[in-house]
Amino acid sequence: MLKQIQKRLQSCQPRTLNARLPEAAVLIPLTDDAEPELIFTRRAAHMNSHSGEVAFPGGKCESSDQSLVQTALRESYEEMALPLERVTVIGRGGAVVSRFGLKVTPVVGVIAADTPLTANTAELDRIFSVPLRYFLEEKNLTFHRVNRGGQTVQLPSFHYGGYVIWGLTAVILVEFLNITLDAGIELPMSYISKYYWQKPD
Repeated sequence: MLKQIQKRLQSCQPRTLNARLPEAAVLIPLTDDAEPELIFTRRAAHMNSHSGEVAFPGGKCESSDQSLVQTALRESYEEMALPLERVTVIGRGGAVVSRFGLKVTPVVGVIAADTPLTANTAELDRIFSVPLRYFLEEKNLTFHRVNRGGQTVQLPSFHYGGYVIWGLTAVILVEFLNITLDAGIELPMSYISKYYWQKPD
């Protein structure tokens, strides 16, 4: 599965956005298991933004970052003590715009399954993993309707245990699944870069 993912990412030209916006990057961390897992974080309840939300590790680009890949790796180290040398970057996803006006670039990285991770409690309250195949099972996919700017669309979300994976994280995840594993999940990409979506019930 990892070989297919890497091959697809290398043959795909990631979407770029010309909008002049502050930039950020997130890491899509995949374990190197025979059955890969995706690693997620949950933002701490005391955070001013995104509190309690599930997210990929990442954040805003800083002036000292030499690239968006470095941004994603630096933030992953700061948030969950993931050593840079333990990550093999295999590609990027297309840029999307968050509801806060950030241009976010996903970076896909493979890490050893036994890599110890520790949540930075100043930002996170949980690190957890989900089998990649879980997201390919139709029964695990739900949609919620969003009406913004006179347009109604359905956006994907996933429930895993007590976690809800939704919003920008779900959008990035689904596009990754569509590109690399032919998931075929409907995703209104033209819509998500313009409007804010609400958390599903």
